[in-house]
Amino acid sequence: MGKVYLVGAGPGDVELLTLKALRLIKSADVIIYDRLINPEILTFAKPECELMYVGKEEGYHTLEQEKINKLLLEYAQKRDVVVRLKGGDPFVFGRGGEEMLFLAEHGIEVEVIPGVSSATGVPTSAGIPLTFRGISSSFAVITGHEDPRKGRSSINWECLKGIDTLVFLMGVSRRQLIAQRLLEVGRDPKEPVAFIEKGTTSEERLVVCTLEGLAKEPPDVKPPAVMVVGKVVELRKNIKDKAIASLII
Repeated sequence: MGKVYLVGAGPGDVELLTLKALRLIKSADVIIYDRLINPEILTFAKPECELMYVGKEEGYHTLEQEKINKLLLEYAQKRDVVVRLKGGDPFVFGRGGEEMLFLAEHGIEVEVIPGVSSATGVPTSAGIPLTFRGISSSFAVITGHEDPRKGRSSINWECLKGIDTLVFLMGVSRRQLIAQRLLEVGRDPKEPVAFIEKGTTSEERLVVCTLEGLAKEPPDVKPPAVMVVGKVVELRKNIKDKAIASLII
């Protein structure tokens, strides 16, 4: 009987892997990995390691979650080191908790290796601090998969009115609807919004607009992208302008 490691691969930049994650990838007998994993990470695996892709994207799943759970169980029963490699952190909208519970119920030993979540790592990489004294003392991370038009939503939209900074993951396709819902509960129409495409990679791209503009005419944004709503978005430009000014002086 083997052991399953739920490993966070970070938001994209291979150098944001933890040392523990790297060690386990190098020693794995099989790596079952997701869509947003940087392919370079897989080159650290030993030659005889079996690589299995189980990525998901909107409208298409290579394998349903239930089948992924069973796959992990099957490999754990015949291999010693099974790495379940997940983008960001395994427990931040990565369904790692479901996988851990399923395996534990079947008597499989599981260890979770935290990763840098895109919810925090991507805004930081783009120069957007999620908290800032006097501007933002709270932030929330929300799934963008939830359809804002649903009558019974698991998201408490009213509660989001009082949180300084909002970070939406997987929300590109519903960005206009998200903005409309936030305006409905009383968020400031002039509040800045940032989309960070392919964060922490060489292809990182930043798109900035207002909540009002997003609700009326959404800018062109391609997934994967992290959406940040709040006054902290303005800090990126202010910090950058001050840094340039200091260089000129």
